[in-house]
Amino acid sequence: MLFERIVSRGLAHYSYLVGDKFEAAVIDPRLDCEVYVEKASSEDMRIVHILETHRNEDYVVGSAELASRTGAQVWHADSQLDYKYGLTAEEGQRWKTGRLVIEAIHTPGHTPGSMSYLLRDPGGLPWVVFTGDALFAGEVGRVDLMGKDKAPLMAGLLYDSIFRRLLPLGDQVLVCPAHGAGSVCGESISERLWTTIGLERQYNPRLQHTDREAFIADLLKSQPERPLYFTHMEKVNLEGANLTRLPDLKPLSPQDFAARAKDAFVLDTRMELNFGAAHVPGAQSIWLDGLASFVGWYVPYEKPILLVTGRSDPEIATRILIREGYDNIAGFLAGGMLSWHMSGQNSASIKTLTVQELCCQFDSKEIEPVQILDVRSDEELRRDGQISGSKHIHVTQIPESFKKVPKDSSVYVFCGSGLRSMIAASFLQRNGWKNLAVILGGMSGWKSIKCPISK
Repeated sequence: MLFERIVSRGLAHYSYLVGDKFEAAVIDPRLDCEVYVEKASSEDMRIVHILETHRNEDYVVGSAELASRTGAQVWHADSQLDYKYGLTAEEGQRWKTGRLVIEAIHTPGHTPGSMSYLLRDPGGLPWVVFTGDALFAGEVGRVDLMGKDKAPLMAGLLYDSIFRRLLPLGDQVLVCPAHGAGSVCGESISERLWTTIGLERQYNPRLQHTDREAFIADLLKSQPERPLYFTHMEKVNLEGANLTRLPDLKPLSPQDFAARAKDAFVLDTRMELNFGAAHVPGAQSIWLDGLASFVGWYVPYEKPILLVTGRSDPEIATRILIREGYDNIAGFLAGGMLSWHMSGQNSASIKTLTVQELCCQFDSKEIEPVQILDVRSDEELRRDGQISGSKHIHVTQIPESFKKVPKDSSVYVFCGSGLRSMIAASFLQRNGWKNLAVILGGMSGWKSIKCPISK
């Protein structure tokens, strides 16, 4: 028997491979899907079923590509949508994989046609439920994808799905969602790597609201912002993406890179200190582990992308970009910034300050007129407070609201650590801001040395 979870770095996306007696099924595959074929083949199994829990918004689904490689049949949810591939899964439908049986359970709320899939063991006992984005560890799915005006209706549907369809399966049943902690598909997903119906019933904060109206009210008061790239993902995932769109990694000389950069988007995935010290002029900073979370807010789909990365990171960055629908990757800077400088190319920089340096400047009155820009979330502000007089624009809203940041004073950018601050600062620099500084350590460092904050 085969049961394996495949984790996609950055996206916090979970897909699953289950099999028995030479047959296997995949739930919610990603586009770079060779991992499923290789793992199934290593167990002498062939993939015969591909099941989608819902039309995904945050990554490119690999069902069509995996089907072309294996001959497996694709079954998708959300039958109201105009899919260009696969067949529609129906409530109560069953698929056999060796001695295992998988059963479809209609669980709308995150999307109107969302499906969960109950896996029964060889004895017929309910063993695992693949919940997609309906139920996570410590959280439930967002209900705003159909629009804010329909969110109350979707929240009610999600309540019915969880309390009337999923929880009655039994406390012993394993819950296998489509995402883990860090995903934009849930606001506060727990770091529990494995969970059960019983654990969620007892410890999931959302499920403590057992009254339907209380559950709906709790969901509606805390819905996160909808990432801009969701619309593009929704369209791609109806068409069915194919792996022939994936680019090869092209190492470029500094001269070639500079020539192509005039008509491309330069994306730098190094850490904030490296980027601040020196970067290709006009580059956008998004550190590698934050790439999946923030690329959709800052990087356009219509331009070719040129990468500046750490030594071992071009392939990782490319895979993350591909999973979010960025298939026009024109190459990466061979030799990184070292080769850039050795070829005589010009570079830009962004000043960094420690919190101690900034506090000393405030205390000694040596500081010029300054605007402190805080790019943390509302929840972080409520929890940790903020510096008196600072301007708050969440990092994901900088591309829409950057004109609210003054140009006639120095701008000191804060987040929790400095990583998101460099994203915001590099965007401002690309758009003409000059007097910028990123505060290293961010609010965590500020509080550690007991500089003043306001709640």
